[in-house]
Amino acid sequence: MLNAAQNLPEDPALLKAMIADLQAENAKLTAAVRAHDLVVQALRLRIAKLKKQAFGKSSEKIEREIEQLELALEDILVAAAQTVALTSDVNEDEEPAAPVSARGKARRPRVATDTPRERNELDPGSACPDCGGELRLVGEDVSEILEMITAKLKVIEVARPKKSCRCCEKMVQVPAPSRPIPGSMAGSSLLAYVLVSKFDDHLPLYRQNEILARMGADIPRSTLADWCGKAMRTLLPLIERIESSVLASDVIHADDTPIQVLDHTRRAKGLGKGVRQGRIWGYVCDQRPWNGPQPPGVVYRFAPNWKAEHVQNHLCNASGILQADAYKGYTKLYETGADGTPRFREAACFAHWRRDFHDIWKANKSQIAREALDRIGQLYDIEREIAGKPADVRRAVRQEHSKPKHEALRAWAEQQLTRIPVKGDLASAFRYGLGRWPAFSLFIEDGRVAIDNNAAERAVRPIGLGRRNWLFAGADTGAETLARAMTLIESAKMNGLDPQAYLADVLDRIHDHKINRIDELLPWKWTPMSAQQALAA
Repeated sequence: MLNAAQNLPEDPALLKAMIADLQAENAKLTAAVRAHDLVVQALRLRIAKLKKQAFGKSSEKIEREIEQLELALEDILVAAAQTVALTSDVNEDEEPAAPVSARGKARRPRVATDTPRERNELDPGSACPDCGGELRLVGEDVSEILEMITAKLKVIEVARPKKSCRCCEKMVQVPAPSRPIPGSMAGSSLLAYVLVSKFDDHLPLYRQNEILARMGADIPRSTLADWCGKAMRTLLPLIERIESSVLASDVIHADDTPIQVLDHTRRAKGLGKGVRQGRIWGYVCDQRPWNGPQPPGVVYRFAPNWKAEHVQNHLCNASGILQADAYKGYTKLYETGADGTPRFREAACFAHWRRDFHDIWKANKSQIAREALDRIGQLYDIEREIAGKPADVRRAVRQEHSKPKHEALRAWAEQQLTRIPVKGDLASAFRYGLGRWPAFSLFIEDGRVAIDNNAAERAVRPIGLGRRNWLFAGADTGAETLARAMTLIESAKMNGLDPQAYLADVLDRIHDHKINRIDELLPWKWTPMSAQQALAA
């Protein structure tokens, strides 16, 4: 330290410059340390979120916790990005620091190949600025900037001149083109925007009113609501065809989620806050994991309560294999009919069973629960290897590799059940699986059956996301409209479509489309109409 002091220059100006450099370096190091601390916090939040997603119970409490973690993670990432910006501003001559990411190295945005591109070429000219010699091209540096074209509204005036014949006085006028909603000024693209914003992006209509007002159109919320209702009425034949296709599948995934519904009669009677709990069921056909012939789709149905009669009504014309949880309302569907065979065979969900053991392991670090998780995990390891393979291949692999592990799991579970307290959570978890063992074994015998019911759980997740924005449905009819709209939107997404582009095209064509060819507009058969086809039509 003394030697360093002796080496300092005598000139005050040089000393001031050295102090300024040291202060800048200190600020840079401080900002870097802060950025690293923020990344650590972000990683911890992400780990907690992933643990809950992988093993957490599918409950309202867990969903709220995950939402809070998401918000906290966003705030930390924004703060970390600001810190990195501050660090790079300390010394502008150095290369800018890489963005901080909770996931490690920052990933560039993925842009679709059909995104419009505009080339701005900065040509230095043809003559050298120093000697005036002729320049030749030896290469180029290309960088990309992602910009957004702000959404705009436009008014299309449809003019239909009236003409009369000079000879016979006949009046001639081109018929008015059909509209998605007769007598309304709403175009198909605007209706698609409103529907997707409300039912997929979960933007309430009063917020859409504000957004559209900034674009130059003051559309009352009541008008937006009227448009939504009438557009859904127009799309109803298509929704019914999706329902028929999904429920005709020989393998159906089912799950449900609660939804709050306003009930003014309860408030009038002084019963609570005038809100009651309904349910929305999701029924999924997804044969992609085994390359099945039927296209993917999902049907949502609303019911005012959780009674078994609703499920039996929803599936009254369906049969085959039903993969679901242990809800008692499904029991009658598995009963043997007059012909001696059940209408549905039951397939259970290993993911649901695994969560029980994880909760126990997390609470008290039970080694028995840990071993149960490891044994179930071995079955999942095999499933990852056969994802996307044909059903017969999946069955053959399961028979050879999964079946021994599956039988060993049962024998081990029965053995553990004799050694642990009968009234504990661990015993309850074992009894849940062993009591439904035929349902947990069906995937071994049938390659079409999945090891879990994650397809249905993913299908009802958007309902939970929507609850953060709209909290409750205004009435039973509103919840039914939500279910129908999500049937169309989520089925389109399962088939790789942009729901807004799909709905805009369908709403523009459906009134002029022959009803006996309505299947051409189904998500898995739809092809957009080109400009030339539109003119020809």
